[in-house]
Amino acid sequence: MSVLKEFRDFAVKGNVIDLAVGVIIGGAFGKIVDSLVNDIVMPVISTLLGGHIDFTNLFIVLGHVPENVPRTFDALKKAGVPIFAYGNFITIAINFILLAFVIFQMVKLVNRVRMMDAPPAPSNPPTPEDIVLLREIRDSLKK
Repeated sequence: MSVLKEFRDFAVKGNVIDLAVGVIIGGAFGKIVDSLVNDIVMPVISTLLGGHIDFTNLFIVLGHVPENVPRTFDALKKAGVPIFAYGNFITIAINFILLAFVIFQMVKLVNRVRMMDAPPAPSNPPTPEDIVLLREIRDSLKK
């Protein structure tokens, strides 16, 4: 029974519950950020650059291509043809950089809002009593 009790104590600790809530919220937040990048940021960047940013069809065929198989990334992958898909890597790397930048901007905004809501730090903290007492003793000794 002690193992079950230990497990129960571990599972209901605040840290485990906080971690579970964090993972759930993180998953939902990940979907929001992914939608922000794919549905808002990427179309704007694509429009500014004059087309769709997709390097997926940049690849080098490393094997024999069977007849009746189109020379597209998806068709070759489905047919099992070995390909060096450097374009797919470039697309994923660009998406990661954009995603990291958007998350950075969101964290920066949240930190700015937190700073606005935080109480102002006292400009001059009160002098501790022992220092005040020592100053009084010093002043009385000078007299």
